[in-house]
Amino acid sequence: MNIYIGNLSYGTTEETLKTLFAEFGEIASVKVIKDRFSGRPRGFGFVEMPSNSEADQAIKALNGNRIDGNNIKVRPADSGGKKRKKRPFRRRGY
Repeated sequence: MNIYIGNLSYGTTEETLKTLFAEFGEIASVKVIKDRFSGRPRGFGFVEMPSNSEADQAIKALNGNRIDGNNIKVRPADSGGKKRKKRPFRRRGY
């Protein structure tokens, strides 16, 4: 299961997240999203855990915890397939 972690401090590293989530089970990958141009963290990241039950425990236990001075938001990541369809362009008859 892919887990979204939001409201991260700019000082939070991938190692910090890895040690935090390692208490709940195996971790497949950890990624802190950084700005393409400045290289500075954008304040959110993702942790992927193979076991859904371990991921659910981590989400329940860590949501709202204070990490590096910020209360983090932890929830399942959106798969990206739920985007709204755009309405077709229609000309107005004046």
